[in-house]
Amino acid sequence: MLTSLFLSGILGVLLIPVQPQLISVCLEEDEDLRVDCRIEPKPNKINSYEFSWSSRTKEALINTNVSGSAAEAQFRDKSEVVELDPYGYRMTLKGFTNTLPHNTTYMCKISGQVESINVEKEQLQPCSAVSLFLKSSWSWIVPLLIFLFHTHC
Repeated sequence: MLTSLFLSGILGVLLIPVQPQLISVCLEEDEDLRVDCRIEPKPNKINSYEFSWSSRTKEALINTNVSGSAAEAQFRDKSEVVELDPYGYRMTLKGFTNTLPHNTTYMCKISGQVESINVEKEQLQPCSAVSLFLKSSWSWIVPLLIFLFHTHC
């Protein structure tokens, strides 16, 4: 009885909604770098985006639709951005996986709101549907498995 009460308490705490990651970075099967930015746009504002990365003290603009800004020459014609449903943008950078900096901060800015994530080159995950699902939903899968194990014992 005490054990089930304890496990139910842990399950309740772990099931508190966790804000999903607004930015994610992964490697596609063809070794292209993918950055998803799921910032919800502000109403009555023109959607603008900027994707960049920084390593140490150097920041490089990879892709943007902001008037007056331009991506660095090394990224032109190497990146593309598509709109995600229901909101957000996905930037794909082709052919840069071998030259990625070791420790990189990836940033996206949508309509003035900035999100960033720090990723080490060796820790880049594949963009498979299963790995993205597990990465985004671990906060409720583990308690669910504990609960199912406990109820079947």
